[in-house]
This record gives sequence, structure tokens and C-alpha cells, in this order.
Amino acid sequence: MSSLAGKLGIVFGVANKRSIAWAIAQAWSKAGARLAFTYQGERLKENVEELAGTFGPDTLLMPCDVTKDEDIARVFAEVGQKFGRLDLLLHSVAFAPKDALEGEFVNTTREAFRVAHDVSAYSLVALARGAAPLMTNGGSIVAMSYYGAVKVVPHYNVMGVAKAALEASTRYLAYDLGTKKIRVNCISAGPVNTLAARGIAGFSEMLKHYEAHAPLKRNVLPEELGATGTFLASDGAAAITGQVLYVDCGYEVMGM
Repeated sequence: MSSLAGKLGIVFGVANKRSIAWAIAQAWSKAGARLAFTYQGERLKENVEELAGTFGPDTLLMPCDVTKDEDIARVFAEVGQKFGRLDLLLHSVAFAPKDALEGEFVNTTREAFRVAHDVSAYSLVALARGAAPLMTNGGSIVAMSYYGAVKVVPHYNVMGVAKAALEASTRYLAYDLGTKKIRVNCISAGPVNTLAARGIAGFSEMLKHYEAHAPLKRNVLPEELGATGTFLASDGAAAITGQVLYVDCGYEVMGM
């Protein structure tokens, strides 16, 4: 039997076929899960619609702006109506204004700080709150983080601070939801050439740096993140919650 056979999940954050969210969604589906998807704005609808359609023409696809409580409420109402319950949730959502990812962190505006935290961190709290009543048999919530949450990565700036808030939120959510048998964990992925990553100045140099310094002397592959996401969603990770799991070819352990 597949490790996620019979599981019902929802994926937030697919933008295109290079998205980490898409790699994990493919792995979840291959492991037997039935999935619903959301997209942010009409600009991304066609891409996500095409990808989600590969799982079948009746795949549930809904618009969702995670900064709007009414959008979140509508999404979970639709999921509840179609699925009846929920077992899995993937949070792969992050955003900061482009000018906040350039120059010095000290120049981050109040508005850029607010937006980055609302979209990238608070959204996990809001989505977990919406999903929890549907996770009647327990569940697994997986969020995507990055090393910039704990160490300075030039040009990551306010996004690193928002990812730190995301990781702290993961721990508090794990505590709150543990009595409901809902687990909440983060995957801290090494750099992957996604649409979001290309917005970070010097990203190509970052890839080269990781490859040169990580113990495995390479960068992580999307399918490896998919495998980790599947593990965290499975019963094999039943005793793991509130954790940040580094999937970065060992880069995190290095001091120099």
C-alpha cells in the first residue's frame, strides 16, 4: 500500500512546474494522496490549472489570497464540502517586495516588513486554523523554510526574518494542535531554482556556493524535497512535530 493511500490534502504555493510545492504535490500524489490546489491571482491561474489537471479533470482548484480571511474561509468550506475531511496541508507561500530584497536590511520599510510577515508567516497560522477542524483524524501540516531564518544570507533580508517567524510559529502551532493529533513541521530546503528564488539578488552565486561547500558537494533536487515532504506527511513521521528538517545536502552543519 502506498504511504499516503486514502489521504486528502491541500497544496498552497504552486506557481509553476519548478515550484517546490509542485515537487511535493507530485510526490504526495504518487504516494496515493488526493489533492486540492489553490492559486494566487489570475496571473498564476493558467499555470496551476494546467499542472493540477494532470491529476485528473475533477481536481479541486480554488483562488486564494492568504492575506484575506474570507478567501481562506471559502477555501476550507469548499474542501470540507468536496472532501469531507483533510489529512495534509502544504504551506509553500512567501513574498516580500522586491526592493526589500536588495540593499541593506536596515533600510526595510515598515510596510515591507508587514507584508513579508503577513504573507510568509502569519498565513501559516491562518491556514492551520482553517484546516484544523477538518483534520478530524489528525493530520500533517508541512511548511517550507530556508537557512536564512537562522543565519544571515546577503540579500535575503526581511524574508529571513519572516522565515524565522514561520519557524517559531511552527513550534507554537505544534504545541496547540498536538492534542488533535495534528503535526506541524518545516522543511528547510537548500536553494532551488524556482520563480521566487530568482527574485533574490546573487541567486546563481548562491547555488555555486552551496555546491562548493555542502558536504555532499551538490545542490538538493526537487524530487528529494518531494520525498522528504512525503515522509513528513506519512505515518512514518507520526512522532515528529514542531521540527525544522534541513534538506540541503548538509550545508547547515558547516561552520566554514
